[in-house]
Formats: sequence, structure tokens, C-alpha cells
Amino acid sequence: MTEQVIRSDVATDNPVPTPPFWGTRVLEHIPVRALVPYINKTMLYQFQWGFKKAGRKKDEYWQWAKQEVDPIFNQMLARVEQEQIQTPQAVYGYFPCQSEGNDIILYKDPEGNEELQRFTLPRQDGKKHLCIADFFRSVDSGEMDVIGLQVVTVGQHASDVAREWFNEDRYTDYLYLHGLNVETTEALAEWVHKQIRAELGFAGEDDRDPQALIKQGYRGSRYSFGYPACPNLEDQRPLLEILGADRLGITMADEQQMHPEESTSAIVCHHPEAKYFSV
Repeated sequence: MTEQVIRSDVATDNPVPTPPFWGTRVLEHIPVRALVPYINKTMLYQFQWGFKKAGRKKDEYWQWAKQEVDPIFNQMLARVEQEQIQTPQAVYGYFPCQSEGNDIILYKDPEGNEELQRFTLPRQDGKKHLCIADFFRSVDSGEMDVIGLQVVTVGQHASDVAREWFNEDRYTDYLYLHGLNVETTEALAEWVHKQIRAELGFAGEDDRDPQALIKQGYRGSRYSFGYPACPNLEDQRPLLEILGADRLGITMADEQQMHPEESTSAIVCHHPEAKYFSV
């Protein structure tokens, strides 16, 4: 006897947006400068670069950082641009999908004639019984939904330069570049996600403050495999295959690590109730 899935009470009557195309699209020659508003300076300054608050209140810290850390940021950014250290690129796309229990089913065509991939995701035990699959129309509904997929990278050259600086004992320069590479990759993921929201027709719901966007000040959510709601890193492999990420030189190593190092992928949900949650 099949075990009954306890489904959450996530709404099932939200409008399903129409994507501008089915399949994938490659984005190249993305200016680094376009990503600056999406860089999380809290993560960059305090966690990547180690400039802690040291007892300062929030306003005091950012006033101090404006004088002491912003110049470092601007100098590193200028060097990255001038020497073309980073090459931001992305592949994203839209696929018809439905849910079945804890599974998200991707199809090869909007009629659902052939299954393309199935992702099985965990469900909360207790709380709201949430599962990412709940944010998509079920097979039983008879309606087709849409899921976004994306993968971004700032390129292998960015990692290579950082490694060269480390090997040359330029540890401070390495720290600044490595941290900037990491946070620029995250900014690029935010930038592509914003494009997806625009193409699906609800970017107007975004918070006007770019830094608020980093805290999910928008409709829907972007989930990366390896995090609590979708912990299976192995699922990145078919995601990259579906996107054709090898066109950008992005591959998965045997240890479930993406290469280039500064790359990140995600599935994108448009459902208004989709936010981060733990399982």
C-alpha cells in the first residue's frame, strides 16, 4: 500500500505565468558593473574579508566601512574590470512541470508527453509539512506549471588568478579577490533571477532596494541543491545537463563539486508562498 503524503496547505490557485520561451538561453558578456547593486556587502565585508563590527553599532559600522572598506572594494572592482579577471556568464531556461507527492516532474514539451527529469525532495516532518514540490501544480490538477532553471559562473580565470596570487604569497590580495569572486557569483545569480521574474511578468513586485532583494524581497524563491530544502547535491548533475552548462565550461566533478569553483545553480519557483525553509 502506497504511503499517503501529508501535503502542506500551500495555495493551488495562484496564476501560472507564461514563459517567453521553452528551453534554454545563454547569457554572455555580462558587465561586472551591472552586478554591483546585487553584491551583498555584509557578506563580503564582514564574512569574506573579515572586517567585523568590533563593537560598532550598525550605522557606525557602515559609516566606518564607507571610509575604510569601500575604497578597497572600488579598487578591486576596477582591477577585475580592467584585467578582465571575471567573465560573468549564465544559462537559464523554462520547462513545463508538475508535482507528484514529493517529486517535481519536468517534461520535454508543454503537453507533458514525455518526462524529462524527476527531482525527489524532502518534506518537513511537522511544522507546515512543506516541500518544494508543493509550489507547483500537481499531476492530479490536470494543469501544467512552469519551473525556471539557472546556472551562473564568473569563470575559471577568476579562480586561476586568485590561486596564482595565493601561490605568490599575496595573501591579502588573494583574500580580497576570492571573496569578491564568491559574492559576485551570488550577485550574478540574483541578477539572472531578476531577469526571470521580469520575463514571467512579476518583477514589479520586487522591493526597490537592491539590498532588500538579497533578503528575498521579491515573489517566489531560488533554491540551490545542497541546502536544507533540496539537500541532494547529485541532483545538480541532471540540472546542468538539462541546461547544457558545458557550453560555458561548467561541469560536475566526481566529488559533487562544480567547476569552475565560482559557479552556482538553482531551480526557480514563481509561487508567491515559496520562500526559504528548513526540513
